Amino acid sequence: MRVWRSLEEVPADLDACVVTIGNFDGVHLGHQLVVRRARAAAERHGVDRVTVVTFDPHPFAVLRPDHAPPVLTGIDERLRLLAAAGADDALVVPFTRELAGWSPEEFTRRILVDALHACAVVVGANFRFGRQAAGDLAFLREAGERHGFETEGVALDGGPQVWSSTYVRQCIAAGDVTGAAEALGRDYAVRGVVISGDRRGRELGYPTANVPVGTGAAPADGVYAGWLRVLDDGPDAGTPHPAAISVGSNPTFAGERERRVEAYVLDRDDLELYGREVEVTFVAHVRGMTRFDGIDDLLVAMANDVENTRRALGL
Repeated sequence: MRVWRSLEEVPADLDACVVTIGNFDGVHLGHQLVVRRARAAAERHGVDRVTVVTFDPHPFAVLRPDHAPPVLTGIDERLRLLAAAGADDALVVPFTRELAGWSPEEFTRRILVDALHACAVVVGANFRFGRQAAGDLAFLREAGERHGFETEGVALDGGPQVWSSTYVRQCIAAGDVTGAAEALGRDYAVRGVVISGDRRGRELGYPTANVPVGTGAAPADGVYAGWLRVLDDGPDAGTPHPAAISVGSNPTFAGERERRVEAYVLDRDDLELYGREVEVTFVAHVRGMTRFDGIDDLLVAMANDVENTRRALGL
C-alpha cells in the first residue's frame, strides 16, 4: 500500500481513483464492506486504485480531548487492515483545528478533486465532514455533479445491531470480546511493548508479559483466554502462543492501581519478552476480576484460569 501522510506528499500526476473516507477505527465489517463497494466502483469506472482517506489523530482527540474515545487500532495497524480489506493507497490527513474549520466545499475541492482526482467517492451513509459536520452524503452527491465524480452511500449493516466503532468499544468495555469479534470479523487484539513489571507472576509460577493499556481500548477488568504473538524479528516471532490474559490492576495486592494487560503464555517460562512489541488477542471471557483474601486462594484461581483457557481455545 502506498501511504501519504499529508496532501503535499500526494503525487501531482496521480491517476484517477475511487476514494473512500472515514476514521475507520477498528476496520470492522462495516468498514470492510465500504472498501469492497469502493473496489466494485473502481471496476465499473475502469480505474486501478482504491484510495482511503483517514485521519490521525481521531478528531475528538483534537476538538474534545476529554471525550476522545479509546482507540481500537493505531494508525499503522489501521492501514494494514485497510490494505487487507482491498485498499491500494491511503492518505492519512493530520487532523488539526485548521482542518476542522474547512467547509465541506473546501474539503471536497482540496482533497477529493485537486489532490486525488476522484472519479467516484464511496462513504458510509451516515458520513459527515467539514466545519461543524455540515457535509453529508447529499452534499457529496451535489458536489460530485459539479466536479465530475460519482457518489455512493453504503447503508449501515450488521443485522439487529449495526456495525460501528462505537458498538465495538461498548462490547470491549463490557468484556464481551465475542460480540466485538462478531462486528470486527476477527478477534480483538491490543498491541504494545512489554514493560518490566513487579515480577510477582514469575514468583507465583505464572510469568506474564505486561503491556500498558495507555489510550487504547482494553476489555473490562477480568481474565480472558487468547493468544500472544511477538511482532518483531527476534526469537519466537510470529508464532501465536496460547495465553491466559488478565486485564486490570491486581486488586489482591494493595497499592496497585495502574491498569494493564498481563498475558501468561501457557506452559512457557523461557520467553524473553521485555522491550519487545507483542500482540495480545482476546478470544473468550473466562471470569471477572476478583480480590482474593490470600495467595493460596489466588493460586487456585490462576490454575483454574489456565485450565479454562485451554478449554476455551480448544487445546
